[in-house]
Parts: sequence; C-alpha cells; structure tokens
Amino acid sequence: MMRLADRVILTRGWRRWALSFMAGALGALAMPPFGFLPALALSLTPAVWLIDGTNKAGPGRWAPLKSAALIGWFWGFGYFVAGLWWLGAAFLVEAEEFAWALPFGVLGLPALLAFFTAFGFALARLLWLPDASRIFALALGLSVSEWLRGHLFTGFPWNNPGMALGQNLWLMQSASLVGLYGLCFIAIAMCAASAVIFTGRTKRERWTLPGLAAGALVAMAAFGFWRVPSQPSATVENVRLRIMQPNLPQDAKFNPRNRDAIMRRYLSLSASAGRDGLTAADATHIIWPESAFPFLLHRDPASLAQIGGLLEPGSVLITGAARMDDPLPGEAVGKFYNAIQVIDDRGTILGSYDKVHLVPFGEYVPKFLDALIRAMGLRQFVHIPGGFEPAEERKPLTIPGLPAIAATICYEAIFPGEILPEGPRPSLILNVTNDGWFGQTTGPYQHFAQARLRSVEEGLPLVRAANTGISAVVDSYGRIVDSLPLGVEGVVDAKLPVAETAILSSKTRSFSLTAALLICLMALIVRRKQRASFI
Repeated sequence: MMRLADRVILTRGWRRWALSFMAGALGALAMPPFGFLPALALSLTPAVWLIDGTNKAGPGRWAPLKSAALIGWFWGFGYFVAGLWWLGAAFLVEAEEFAWALPFGVLGLPALLAFFTAFGFALARLLWLPDASRIFALALGLSVSEWLRGHLFTGFPWNNPGMALGQNLWLMQSASLVGLYGLCFIAIAMCAASAVIFTGRTKRERWTLPGLAAGALVAMAAFGFWRVPSQPSATVENVRLRIMQPNLPQDAKFNPRNRDAIMRRYLSLSASAGRDGLTAADATHIIWPESAFPFLLHRDPASLAQIGGLLEPGSVLITGAARMDDPLPGEAVGKFYNAIQVIDDRGTILGSYDKVHLVPFGEYVPKFLDALIRAMGLRQFVHIPGGFEPAEERKPLTIPGLPAIAATICYEAIFPGEILPEGPRPSLILNVTNDGWFGQTTGPYQHFAQARLRSVEEGLPLVRAANTGISAVVDSYGRIVDSLPLGVEGVVDAKLPVAETAILSSKTRSFSLTAALLICLMALIVRRKQRASFI
C-alpha cells in the first residue's frame, strides 16, 4: 500500500485527472440509498495523496494551488455525476420538449458544482503540510466549500458529505449537536485519516490520527445509542394522520384533461382501508402530496365540495396545490405560488403556506435569463405562466387540531437551519413533495434521507407526503414510525409523535461550528508559518 500511495502521489497528466474523477465517483456510494461509509474513505484517501503530489506541480508560486484546484474539480465532477445522475429523469418526462437538454442536467450541473470542490481543495492546499495536519486542512477546505455550495446562488446542499454519517440511526444523532455541516467536517476528517497510514514516517504518525478517527466513530455511535430511547416516542393525543401516496406518474396522465380521473383516484385511495383496517373516517388529518392537482383547487368549488364530502366533521385535509392571486389592474393573470392548503369538511380553505425556496429552472427562471429563454422558445418544467413566485418570508402554518407547524414544500427540507419560521418553536415538520419527476432512481431516497436528518437536528417529528414516495412519519430521533416505499400507491395511518427538546438551536449550532472551524483555521495557519519552507 505504501508503494501504491507513492504511485498515486507521482501520477501526472491525464492519469491524475482520471484517477481524481474515479475517486470522486466512488465517494457517491456513501450517499443514500447505499450508505457505504468506507466508500468515502476510499474516495478521500487518494485525494489526499493527489494533493501531496502537487508539491512539484511545476514552476511558479501558485502552481501547487492551481493543480490542487484542478484535482478538486475532477474529484467533484465525478462525485456529482455519480450522485446526481438521476436528475436526467426529469428531462425525459416530456422528452419531446426537454430530452435535448439532458446532457446539460446530467453533466452541466455537476460541472458547475465541481467548482466548489475545486475551491475546497485549493483552500486545503493553501494550508497543506506533509504531516497528519493536512487531513484537517482538507476537512476545513471542503467544509467551507460545502457551506458555500449550500448558500450561494440560492444554494444546493444536496449530497453533502456529512450525509455519509447522516443515515445510520445512531451516528445521525450527532447532528443534534453539530448539524449537517459539522457532520461534513467530521466525515471528511474521519474518512481521509486512512491516508496517513501509508504515508506517515513513523509508526506513531501513521496510526495516531486513524486511531482517533476510529475512536470518534465509536463515540458518535455511543452517543446515539445513549440518546435514542428504547421505547417508541409518545404521541399527541386526539391526532390520527392519514398520508395518501397516489404514485401518479409525472407524465401525460398528470394533465388538466384528466382532472376528474385524478380526483377520483385521490378520493378513493384516501377512503380505502389501510393496512390496519383504518379508513378516512378514522383520520383527523388527511395529507396529500405536493402539486396534487393539474388545476387551481381554490378556484374549483366542485372539487372542494368533493374533498369536504370525504372528511368527517372536525377533520381536515392538507394538500399541496398551485395557488394564484387575483391579478392586479392591468395584469392578465395574477401571481402563482406553490402552496400547501388546508381544507375543512365544508370544503372551505382555512389557511395556506406559500413556498419560499423555489427550484431554479424547475419552478422559475432567473429574471436575467428569462427573456433569453423565452426568445429561444423554451420554458421551465412546470406549466405555469411566468413560473412560480417565491413567498417573501417563511410563515408558520396553522392547522386545526395540530401543534405549531414548520411547513416545507419539496426540497425546502434539505436546507439545514432554514426550515423553521420566525417566532415560537414549532412542534412538527410537514413536508409535501413530488418526486415523480425522477422515477425509480436514487434521487427520492436521497431526498427522504435529508428531510429525515432535519428531524434529528431540530428535535421535531417529520410528516412527509410524497406523490410516488417515500411518504413517512418520522419521530424526533429520526426513527421511521411508518412509511410507504418508493413506487407504491397506498396510505400511511399513524399517530403523531411528540416533539422533543432540541439540544441546541440552529443558531447556536451555527455559531459553535463557525468558532470551531476558525480555531482549526488559526491552528493550521500557525503550523504553516512554522513550516514555511513547504510550498
């Protein structure tokens, strides 16, 4: 293995970039649904050795940094292509209109995201030393780049390396202390530590850091074992949930011409007997997924009356639905919103939540590109004139019979620290989504895993309704109370778990993580100055 490490360090030319790409692609196996944690170690170990080899990248002071950035770009390109290939399925839903753009989604987005990892590798190389401290330099550099990826240009923190630790029930409990970005730093440092086993100059140097990494993994598992109670969570009294998963393909069947057939399907499935013999009459709250209707529900009295007929007195239905404001003077149509609406047994809409964090190009086109795209005869995926408008702020959703709610639509649930509205702490995360765009791929599994981790971070139960799956009720520790798998139609009948007291708030976690990373940065800078001869 030492000989292998030397060969990787001395690799030059296209072989270096190919090896970096393959190493990054291998790391995607640590993400859902595979969750193979050693894959991240097998991915980051050669990455460390490749950065080691930049010491002789060529003439010029900045040559090592440029070489490290290029290694990082190829590593990230491989990681994102292997982890996000499923995005291509969305371009085939209406293949006659969007299939031409499939390469841009499957290869173009990973190519852009890879610039973040390029920055992370370059930052790490700036702090690099030929000893075990370089592992922390890589963890710091990639953690900073992942934070930037999760916030810049509306943010896209999908498949953050921290998710490698965010799938196992015991290991994910540490997210209650450090959040997703803290898990990211730990996962990278832990998995990259094996690189020093084959490059350390002494036995102590070779085994100290890997030993600490193994100890940290055991400590995380022990904390999780201690934190997760042996008994199921208590439940909220007088609340019986029914989640309807229609498994409706996102194709021509989801069309205004099929509105009556779609409504009949929703109503009959919602009223059917579940696995425990329960029906809609036993539910206090029935939940339908995002984009449930190919029409404007709030402007369709007949459909609202049908929903009212489904419900028992005092019960409500919660559903995703497009919503349109009344047009302003001089406008032909009003603004459209991707919303959650609450309907009672009289067919009356009691309340609504409008989505804040929209999907670029999927739900709206950035204004600076809108004119160009229209001139080319193109549009976003959703059939909404001009796309959806984002809500100005995240507001709590009030639903009769339920505690305070943090409502999220679709991928809003993947943003750590951003899902709670201002004001009193809610007692429930509600997520409605439509992953039908992505078929039977890894994407819906990754989406569910990220939403599930929000429960652990915030100490709140998650109630999730997905068109094609995965629909579930998850307690405050990330334990799945009940669920329906991907690609199955049916209902989930469950009670609502109670919320637990959060160990740390999102703001406290962010402050603590920032302080820890700054301390790490200062320590690396001091060591770098002490060893200024290393370039």
